[in-house]
Amino acid sequence: MANAPFKLSRAGRRSRFFVHAKCSLLLAMLGSLSGCQQQDDRKVLTLWHQMVPAERVILNERIAKFEDENPQYRIRALYKETEELRSGFQAAALAGIGPELIYGPSDVLGAFHTMGIVQDMSVLAPALDPADFVDDSLTYLPSHDNPKQLALLQIPDRLGNHLALVYNRNLIASPPTTTDELIELGVKNTLDENKDGRNESYGLVWNFVEPFFAIPFLTGYGAWVFDDSGDPVPALDTPECVAAYELILSLQDKYGIVPRNCDYETADSLFKSGKAAMIINGDWSWADYLNTEGIDAVVAPLPIVSATGLPMAPMVSPKGYSLNAYATPESAAAAMKFVTFATSESAQRELMQKLKILPSRKALHDDPLLTTDPTLLASKQQFANGRMMPVDTELRAVWDAMRPHYQALLGGSVSPQEAAQSMQKDALRAIQLMNRKTDKETAVWAWQLAGILICGALVVWQRKSLLDFLPDFRRQPFAYLLIAPALATIFLTIVFPFFYNLMLSLSDMSLTNFQDWKIIGLANYLEVFSEAKFFTILFKTLIWTVVNVFFHVAIGVMLAIAINGPIRGKAIYRIFLIIPWAVPAYITALTWRSMFHYDYGAINLLASSWPINLVTTNSWFVEFFGSPPFNWLGEPGPAFAACIVANVWLGYPFMMVIALGGLQGIPHELYEAARIDGANRLQQFRNVTLPLLKPVLAPAITLGAIWTFNNLNVVWLVSNGGEPSDQTHILVSYVYKAVFNLYRYGYGAALSMVIFAMLLVTSLVSLHRSKATENVYG
Repeated sequence: MANAPFKLSRAGRRSRFFVHAKCSLLLAMLGSLSGCQQQDDRKVLTLWHQMVPAERVILNERIAKFEDENPQYRIRALYKETEELRSGFQAAALAGIGPELIYGPSDVLGAFHTMGIVQDMSVLAPALDPADFVDDSLTYLPSHDNPKQLALLQIPDRLGNHLALVYNRNLIASPPTTTDELIELGVKNTLDENKDGRNESYGLVWNFVEPFFAIPFLTGYGAWVFDDSGDPVPALDTPECVAAYELILSLQDKYGIVPRNCDYETADSLFKSGKAAMIINGDWSWADYLNTEGIDAVVAPLPIVSATGLPMAPMVSPKGYSLNAYATPESAAAAMKFVTFATSESAQRELMQKLKILPSRKALHDDPLLTTDPTLLASKQQFANGRMMPVDTELRAVWDAMRPHYQALLGGSVSPQEAAQSMQKDALRAIQLMNRKTDKETAVWAWQLAGILICGALVVWQRKSLLDFLPDFRRQPFAYLLIAPALATIFLTIVFPFFYNLMLSLSDMSLTNFQDWKIIGLANYLEVFSEAKFFTILFKTLIWTVVNVFFHVAIGVMLAIAINGPIRGKAIYRIFLIIPWAVPAYITALTWRSMFHYDYGAINLLASSWPINLVTTNSWFVEFFGSPPFNWLGEPGPAFAACIVANVWLGYPFMMVIALGGLQGIPHELYEAARIDGANRLQQFRNVTLPLLKPVLAPAITLGAIWTFNNLNVVWLVSNGGEPSDQTHILVSYVYKAVFNLYRYGYGAALSMVIFAMLLVTSLVSLHRSKATENVYG
């Protein structure tokens, strides 16, 4: 466009006039149509929540009632997964935006308060009387302005969020009162009915791989996540913790009453289908179980640990509403009006009646329903045995340190003592990284000067294009006006975020410096390259990329050649083969995860049904994967292989489509000449097909390598966030964990810039060496 020397003819000028006229007419019509639409002048308030479906029904009813009584407001409720809400709210608050209200448990409030992204609600709720609420249900933390004063950070509409035992009365007459009874009932109800070596039903299920669900076992032995000093100091390697881990491990290995790799979805499905006699789950799930047909679910308190005589005490916490610190005064006042309505006595009574959830208001604890309803009565007893979940930011570091070693323990790769020691060591290190402050500060002017010099160099480099731009703009202003929205979008979504991330990579932005970060130079980059873990994950990422791209290209080209040949039903084959690419990636990833399940996955079911097990004759295969059934998701090597298989399935259709397009552009005369010269099929492929596909495949391979290198979704979903033991991470998932789990924003930004630099250099070198942009016939 910059080198267009021609002039428009009279017909061209007339055509341009009509284009202008049509555009003006179209804009006028759109404007008139928009003016005819009824405008909604209500004040819109956004609420992010993590309520389960049954809770959402009541929430929507509550919102509708509030809007009827307050027609000037409209509440927009959006469901977010737990981690999505936490990370999304942090990202939104970083930009000074986000929902006016968030709803969830209180454990995240310590981090949100440290960041300064939630505000004191007591100022906006002067009529709120703390005496109306159960002790410790209102969440207070020291105010930023005056540490001697307490800021109200959450107003709850319920108590608990706690675990309890749910049993199926069709299988168990009465609940166990001790862990010995629990094991005895579990063994009786763990059955291999067809004697094929796989259990059809289990005595006990729960989210076996998540440390939160292990807390009742720790408290049953007198252990806790923090010591008794009053400060958030981890206490994960005590003898009591080791004893608790030994009990948990025995339920899987010694007694076999818990299935391997039992995550939340597996446990929930087994209990609802009547294939599990007992489940340990939270109060958010009980209403669903009580209404499930085919089972007679009853809630009971967790049993007493036989070895200690102590009750299994889960973590308990309130759940409620918190206010965004960046909400405008008008929006904050309106949001507090809704919070007052949603946490009222009548609203909590409805939750108590319909969902069997404990209220946070004291007056409702005298309600006869709490003493007559068996579910509420059991919940109240369990809540009384529980321990309040800490709101300290260090709890995030504790979970992050416990998870990999807890999963390694369940996978059999470490002993309880080794797992406990590693948990303690990693928790202390994670807390130190999370709370680290640096006094190092470089001269900002030097970096500003460097930025100016780089911009100047870019201007000099592109001076010819810039000089050509001005006369071309005067000649064709309307053309540039048309592409202006696209340029603005590119700037806002690519250019600005890139340079902002570059700036963050030079800063000390973290949990404690969320809003007052400063430039510290290359310290984050030095930290990236000084960590041995970076090189380990980089090596694994390279393996991930090379293996995936190899199979994408090999399978894609092979199928493209097959479809391009003289076969019937080409259109049908194309449709079927492109389905993996058409289906959303997260659905495919979760489907593959279920197929790799140890007990109920299709892969193991097929492997176990083979009349002659060919794979066991390969010693290397048995050494790497074991014998059927394979523990695909419970061991690092097989889990990583499972991720690769899922991603190969997702990626080959793209290469197939690209290769098919290239094949259809190859003249048939070349193959005829090759056959006349006596070339066989393999020689035709090597000397004709492959060279002519090279210009098409080289850019596609480069693009595929970049996508695969940065493919977070498949690894995260198939391995459930790096399980087991954080051994399936690639660089992008490691960045995500560093940023959103430990709040190391500066470090994560530096690592992402390193990834960008590696991909940029690799792509440029690959395209240059392959000479993909040259004409194939040149």
